[in-house]
Amino acid sequence: MSNALRSRMTIGLPITLGVALMTLNVTLMIFWIVLLAHQAGWGSLIIGVVVFALILVGLSFYLFLMIKEVRLNQRQANFIDSVTHELKSPIASLRLYLETLEMRALSDEQRTKFYRVMEEELERLDHLITQLLEVGRLDAIGEQSVPEEIPLESLLKKCGDAACAHHKKDPDQTITYDFQPAFVFARPLVVETVFRNLLDNAIKYAGEPPQVEVQVRMGDRGRIITRIIDNGQGVPPELRTRIFRMFFRAGSELTRRQKGTGLGLYIVHTLVKQLHGRISVHDRVGQSGSVFEVELPGYRTIQNT
Repeated sequence: MSNALRSRMTIGLPITLGVALMTLNVTLMIFWIVLLAHQAGWGSLIIGVVVFALILVGLSFYLFLMIKEVRLNQRQANFIDSVTHELKSPIASLRLYLETLEMRALSDEQRTKFYRVMEEELERLDHLITQLLEVGRLDAIGEQSVPEEIPLESLLKKCGDAACAHHKKDPDQTITYDFQPAFVFARPLVVETVFRNLLDNAIKYAGEPPQVEVQVRMGDRGRIITRIIDNGQGVPPELRTRIFRMFFRAGSELTRRQKGTGLGLYIVHTLVKQLHGRISVHDRVGQSGSVFEVELPGYRTIQNT
């Protein structure tokens, strides 16, 4: 944490320096123009103005890059905070339960409860490590398999069941499906990773009780549109493009209630682009909540008559 704060303080100096140099450049340019205009040195005036303008453009570009660096640094600091918390919490919990099992004689009911909690903490660790590994090998996900025709109905139900199991929810009471039969042609693991993350995210940020709806519709030119709709608080308009950036999580790690690393939607966005698709987020019409819309190339099945 101290390293992240030190890094943020170090980056603040170049930004201040950049603003100061831009101000000095503008001041000198005005002085140059006024001085040469009085002396009628029009050739020198034009050359000087061009040089100062180029310097100003360079400084502006430098400042723009530094601001991007600061924002990335802040997202990385949030990411480090969240990952540290996500790793330490289950490890501390597992250590506590193991020490209790070693030091005390417990009833069979208590022992079973402890084992169940320890299993949940291990699943939490496994989910975090899986996400970190996915980010490191996004280009290689599914490379060992060949593209094939994937029926979206069965794949989405599989992802929905997995997301509900992760959050300890009943799939029948949490997710409803509305399908038009459709296929996508892709590597199964890539498509599964996209929708597993989206459905997990939908349940995590849904209301209480969580209600998620999955729709599949045919769009123009054979495109398939999948909408994942939740009953949560929604995504503010100013965050709807930023949430797909690496490490981005709204708010502070100190006040945030939901766990996570800020990697899930970045993984989704990257893989959807690899599939030559698009992803966007919208308001839920007439109700609170979000609609994550994924558009992928595909085709609808032809029904036999």
